[in-house]
Amino acid sequence: MDRRSFLKTTAALSAAGMAPLGFAADEKEKWRTFEVTTRVELLEGAPARIWIPVPTVNTDYQKVISTTFNAPSGQAQLVQDPVYGAGIVAAEFGSGQKPVVEAVTRFATRDRAADLSAPSDRAVLAEADRAKYLAATELLPTDGIVRKTAQEITRGSRNDLERAHAVYEWIVENTQRDPKVRGCGVGDIKTMLETNNLGGKCGDLNALFVGLMRSVGVPSRDVYGIRVADSKLGYKSLGKSGDITKAQHCRAEFWLAGYGWVPVDPADVRKVVLEESGGLPLSDAKVEAARKRLFGSWEMNWLAYNYAHDVKLPGAARGPVGFFMYPNAEVVGQGKVSRIDSLDPENFRYTITSRELLV
Repeated sequence: MDRRSFLKTTAALSAAGMAPLGFAADEKEKWRTFEVTTRVELLEGAPARIWIPVPTVNTDYQKVISTTFNAPSGQAQLVQDPVYGAGIVAAEFGSGQKPVVEAVTRFATRDRAADLSAPSDRAVLAEADRAKYLAATELLPTDGIVRKTAQEITRGSRNDLERAHAVYEWIVENTQRDPKVRGCGVGDIKTMLETNNLGGKCGDLNALFVGLMRSVGVPSRDVYGIRVADSKLGYKSLGKSGDITKAQHCRAEFWLAGYGWVPVDPADVRKVVLEESGGLPLSDAKVEAARKRLFGSWEMNWLAYNYAHDVKLPGAARGPVGFFMYPNAEVVGQGKVSRIDSLDPENFRYTITSRELLV
């Protein structure tokens, strides 16, 4: 990240150049219902523990209908992370038990967009939530180079909306999606900024948005989830149906006083640049359309799991996970506990499938 081009890019993102937000959500917009099934089978055998993320996010764009689970030879329960309320199907298997567990969630969803036409006195953020979504986490520090970078990006911004737009545009202009990064990335934003390596995937680029925003006093959060259907907007890269085992995707939101949580997804803009039609320049009309739409709206061909960071998996021998978007497992062998690589579903042997239900 060259500092001169950094400042030049930031200065160009004036309020006058702000793209309008997405359309306002229609209360009569059709809801779609999906079923997502996650099945995990460990090859290493028991004793073992398995943790599967399941959704607990209920909003005006997503309703969880039911979650069922089954561990035929072990014990399983549905628990919630005490800090963020993340849903976890936690299964335990003793010696001689076959470690297999399946979780099935049904949920309804509809496209989402921020309506900034008029403020609402109902859009109030509880003080506990404000503190939570301004706080630093292990991978999201809010001081040092993170704060310094955010202050440079948002210099001249008059309000939180302008700050959010400046950060969003800066990420679109200055980062890139790196196809070599495993999974959704790590989200270590301090290292990204210190090394000037601004390549990554959604877990990196959208985490960068959240950390930068928190560092200048705007409550923000990652939303971890998975794609469940093809895009109806003409973007092959922004959807997945059927076998969604490797379709995990996180998004981001920021809080705007009087209006509520505003959705953004700068990482998907960079995904369009890299993957759509074999690669496109930022000036391409298809990229510009995604760039405009993804500040303020989400196509909801996607399931939101949780907002959780630094998650302590119940009963785990190892430490917390930075975020909880993949199945996790630990096995005991030769008196030693090992955590299984969540990004290796062929050897971990888990599958995630989705189907749309006609109701």
